[in-house]
Amino acid sequence: MKIFDLIATSTFGIEAIVRREVEDLGYNITNVSDGKVTYTADAEGIALSNLWLRSADRVLLKMGEFKATSFEALYNLTYDLPWEKWITQDAKFTVTGKSVKSGLYSVPDCQSIVKKAIVDRLSKHYNIKWFPETGPEYTVQVSILKDIATLTIDTTGSVGLHKRGYRDKQGGAPLKETLAAALIQISYWNKDRTLYDPFCGSGTIPIEAAMIARNIAPGLNREFASSHWPQLGDKLWKEVRQEAYDSIDLDTKLSIHASDIDRHGISVAKENAASAGVDDCISFFVKSVHKSQLPRYNYGVVITNPPYGKRLSEREQVQELHKSLANMLNTDPTWSSYIITSQNTLESDFGKKVNKRRKLFNGRIPVEFYQYFGPRPPRKE
Repeated sequence: MKIFDLIATSTFGIEAIVRREVEDLGYNITNVSDGKVTYTADAEGIALSNLWLRSADRVLLKMGEFKATSFEALYNLTYDLPWEKWITQDAKFTVTGKSVKSGLYSVPDCQSIVKKAIVDRLSKHYNIKWFPETGPEYTVQVSILKDIATLTIDTTGSVGLHKRGYRDKQGGAPLKETLAAALIQISYWNKDRTLYDPFCGSGTIPIEAAMIARNIAPGLNREFASSHWPQLGDKLWKEVRQEAYDSIDLDTKLSIHASDIDRHGISVAKENAASAGVDDCISFFVKSVHKSQLPRYNYGVVITNPPYGKRLSEREQVQELHKSLANMLNTDPTWSSYIITSQNTLESDFGKKVNKRRKLFNGRIPVEFYQYFGPRPPRKE
């Protein structure tokens, strides 16, 4: 069994969640840094990581890492890596790149040199000068940070892991599925507690929660670049997908509720939930937060992404939404609440000191995740 390094990339601030997900799959972590978790795995690990990681953006196969302060060094050290172990004779491959605080700052030049080095190595290995490019696709990434070049092959594909396949339609300000899954896992919610999202939009938070509760693999209904790699094979992918299907929990009764003032948004959310296979365990309804009430269950959890508001007039409206949300939550002190927002007035709008906050990014927008903890529910007999 061959072992190699994989890198699960993520948005800033949720690396610990991704690390926990990787450990839950049974793999050993070797390094955690901003936006990425490095770990060791085998070929099956590529498939399982893409299939099961809920909060990671991509899964990269690490080919090598070295210091490169000249184009000659970049070429030679790239050429020395065993590309033929992964890139087939008929492969179609591209090279992407980025460079930060490095002497080799021209990304197009770095991409060109890396591609030339790989082509030269493959040409020698396969004894050919022309590649038909009719086979599987491979995307090589050269990432240079402070003169340290990391070369990887993207196992996920042209779209990131946030594309689950259920959200064909979305609202005006959607939350990425990967971030929604991370927020849920940061919270103290579990499948035995009631969940309510009063700003559900296209339904991402309640859908991701239902998928977690039912143990539905987030990548079950989509393809990946590595799905077509001969090193993994159809048999392996068929086996891991079948195991994922067999592990789905359809018996647990869930109490998940979601509302929004936008009637069209609720219609879209219902369609998305049906596509995800969780429409039977989420109660969607149209209602303004000003008139909403908490579901009649104790020790519930609110996880929500209210509108942010950019202009001054919008910010005033958002503050009113915050106050209405606080009033609703005050009706039952056993509830906990988790709110992600870019507005720094939420704590004053709530009139209550937050228990914990976490800096995150919603896309390119800096946000904070405000966490208000209610009491723990009593233990079940």
